[in-house]
Amino acid sequence: MSVGPGAATLLFRVLLAACALPLVGLFAPLPKGLLAFVAPGALVLGMALALTVGCPDAAFARRTSKWLLQGAVVLLGFGLDLRQVLAAGAQGMLFAVVSIVAVFALGEWLRRRLGIRPLTSLLVSSGTAICGGSAIAAMASVTDAPQEDVSVAVGTVFLLNAAALVVFPPLGHALGLTPGQFGVWAGIAIHDVSSVVGAATAFGGDSLTTATAVKLSRVLYLTPVVLMVAAAGRRRAGGTGGAGNRAPLPWFIALFLLASLVRSLVPALAPHAGEVKLVAVSGFAAALYLIGSGISRATLAAVGARPLLQGVLLWLFMSAAALAAARATG
Repeated sequence: MSVGPGAATLLFRVLLAACALPLVGLFAPLPKGLLAFVAPGALVLGMALALTVGCPDAAFARRTSKWLLQGAVVLLGFGLDLRQVLAAGAQGMLFAVVSIVAVFALGEWLRRRLGIRPLTSLLVSSGTAICGGSAIAAMASVTDAPQEDVSVAVGTVFLLNAAALVVFPPLGHALGLTPGQFGVWAGIAIHDVSSVVGAATAFGGDSLTTATAVKLSRVLYLTPVVLMVAAAGRRRAGGTGGAGNRAPLPWFIALFLLASLVRSLVPALAPHAGEVKLVAVSGFAAALYLIGSGISRATLAAVGARPLLQGVLLWLFMSAAALAAARATG
């Protein structure tokens, strides 16, 4: 599509402003389940812009998307009460560690068999093993992953999130799961917190409390995993003498933990957790829009459809393992 530079720039800015839609929730109630679709919708908007009229400011998009991703991860920390999350995660700590390691190991095996780009595979595995888009955002920041890798990974995770929202509640009832069992299953197997909340709400009973606590307890594993990947990147860079390519210190992870600590120590912040989440989702959506705006047909063709297959296989593995763990809880 042929569009003048001025019109393309205006469209680019209007769509970027549209990513602030969740902020409407600060003034009026949002439709139920909307937040689960804001981020993937923003990614689609960005890609649609790139594949039709092109991105009028690719440098701005690359630079700003990284800061927005990191800022959104920090804000998510204000939704974590560390004391409650640690209490919920203590019982399933062994399973959490084993399952996270297993997903990364299986992801690496699939990468080699399917011929997937290493960073794409790492991002997909991170999103499946820990906490979906938040894990992908954090991992992308410390690895400087190209936009096409982030887009494919996020698209894969959110596609499976949408499937889980539809499939998990009726399947949970068909399997005869109790609300507590469904909460454990959904909290482990569904990627993002918003989708976990949506699925547990649809299932009913007391599943929402359990599902949220289980999912947030897995978010805590984001810190050690990202730190290990960043340290590995610095070792590789140091070994080749490339100081300029050295992976950055994940300062935003420290701020994420600090935000969680502040949330735990200042109970007065609890009523405002919803507002902070809306700001975080808006920042995340804007970042994904900017990432999507830098995608071209050539880069998508270079990545291919195999990451989606990897994501589906990892999700099925995690879902089966989580279901076994949920049934074991009685």
